[in-house]
Amino acid sequence: MARILITSGPTRQYLDPVRYLTNASSGRMGAALTKAAIDAGHDVVVVSGPVSVEYPAAATVIPVVTTDEMLAAAVEAFNSCDGAIGAAAPCDYMPRLVSSQKIAKTGEPLRLELIETADVVATLGQRKRDDQWVVGFALETEDRRFRATVKLESKHCDLMVSNGPQAIDSNQNDVELLDARGNVIAAIHGDKDFVADELVRHISEQLTHRAAKPQPAEKPQSPENK
Repeated sequence: MARILITSGPTRQYLDPVRYLTNASSGRMGAALTKAAIDAGHDVVVVSGPVSVEYPAAATVIPVVTTDEMLAAAVEAFNSCDGAIGAAAPCDYMPRLVSSQKIAKTGEPLRLELIETADVVATLGQRKRDDQWVVGFALETEDRRFRATVKLESKHCDLMVSNGPQAIDSNQNDVELLDARGNVIAAIHGDKDFVADELVRHISEQLTHRAAKPQPAEKPQSPENK
């Protein structure tokens, strides 16, 4: 069986010591994927942003807060994994400048200059060895399949899961699983536990064979050793 890295939950990018940018990701999909992968016999390492959900006790969980922390932890953990599933929703932007003190209200508009954060899944996709694989998630509000296909290529993923904003902080999900050519190989709808079971099954069929290492053949014994 494989050793799988799963990223899960949101990240936070602080504006000052008490305020931050984030999103409504709950970590439920990541937790469901972790359970499904463990139930399928895999070892799982979870790199998780701040969430209230609990991960299975059998998983190794690495808590992080910011996108940079998630990136660093995921890159390090991926070195000893056969594959990765990027189910997290890292914050895509961070302020160019972070105030060391709480920003006071002045009655005037507050202008923020935001810059992009690092792309965790794309980094893993660029770094993967020939015997490793990466599955990404693409949450889009429009042109879901097209945008997922673009991300599939640009992030160097082997499979891409396409879903919509209805999945955020919900027990339900409605996804399409795309192969490396952008073909839909599965359309799955239901509660996140069911969706996770089906995704892990398809991922196992499509990708985890890469983790199987051929065993060296036994050397024939010489007559005097028989």
